[in-house]
Amino acid sequence: MKALIIEDEIMAAKALKKLLGEVSPDTDVVAVLESIEDSVEWISKHPMPDLMFMDIHLADGSSFAIFDRVTITCPVIFTTAYDEYALKAFEVNSIDYLLKPISREALERAMRKFHELADNRFDQAKVNLIMAQLGERKKYKSCFLLPERDKYIPVSVEDIAYIYIGAKSVKLVTMDQKAFYLSHTLDDLMAEIDPHMFFRANRQFIVSRKTIKDVAVWFGNKLSINLSVETPEKIIVSKARVGEFKSWFTS
Repeated sequence: MKALIIEDEIMAAKALKKLLGEVSPDTDVVAVLESIEDSVEWISKHPMPDLMFMDIHLADGSSFAIFDRVTITCPVIFTTAYDEYALKAFEVNSIDYLLKPISREALERAMRKFHELADNRFDQAKVNLIMAQLGERKKYKSCFLLPERDKYIPVSVEDIAYIYIGAKSVKLVTMDQKAFYLSHTLDDLMAEIDPHMFFRANRQFIVSRKTIKDVAVWFGNKLSINLSVETPEKIIVSKARVGEFKSWFTS
């Protein structure tokens, strides 16, 4: 069986290839591609593999852009580090996902699902359905009711400057720099607030679009997001997520 890996993080790609060799020794990884452009070119020039592993977030944008440019007719198993709140769309459509860091158990489950599929075809209509489901507007929180001493303070999401995790606690900071502690995880919060308004910059920060003052180029082709309010440390976007950030900010 021939498999293609589309993943822009070198160590993640090596780990997946190694784990795949252990879980499915008969699988031959024909190529490891790092970008939308490389993937489109490779797929255009080579026979379709039996299976693709595709990271959702690539350095030059969302991997869904690949489907706009070439026709993919094999099953795809998506991988992601963040968008847990959207992953049910893949399950509904019999397309599996692997949440990073990928575990052996998760990969074994995905491969069993692949082999059990009666029809191993993945067509454009299915891709369009997934994209539509991911793009559906859901009702997001408009306000948080947050504890402060012996009372609760209403905080509109419009007033949130950023959310930060540090010293094992999650802190919500408003535009006027009032801080509130939350019991939520950042993953839970991203599922509750509008992703058009907020961006998960890294494992520590969620930032509001309206608070971004400017963006500086940082070492190693990373970005440093500067807000109109003070932050406890620099907000760095990794090289791998620069394309995703630019797409989000200009959308």
